[in-house]
Amino acid sequence: MPETLRHEPALSRYLLERDGEVIGLADYRVKDDAVQVTHTEVDPSLRGQGLGSVLVRGMLDDLRESTEARVVPICPFVDDWIGLHPDYQDLLTR
Repeated sequence: MPETLRHEPALSRYLLERDGEVIGLADYRVKDDAVQVTHTEVDPSLRGQGLGSVLVRGMLDDLRESTEARVVPICPFVDDWIGLHPDYQDLLTR
């Protein structure tokens, strides 16, 4: 079964799930005109499978569609990921 992304705005996080189990998460906070992505995590037993990228891409796609706020990648993984994907860099300055 493929992974699904679920947004929990009341808890300021995105969850990556497989077969109904949480396998990754991304925490954020909204401050002024920005969404600060503070932390991402993938189940250690599943690392190296590209799930971090699935999580970040899904979260950024949702943020692109649901808000005009710019993204501030405090989490080093998200910062590096955006650096490697120029088609998402516009989220940093909008």
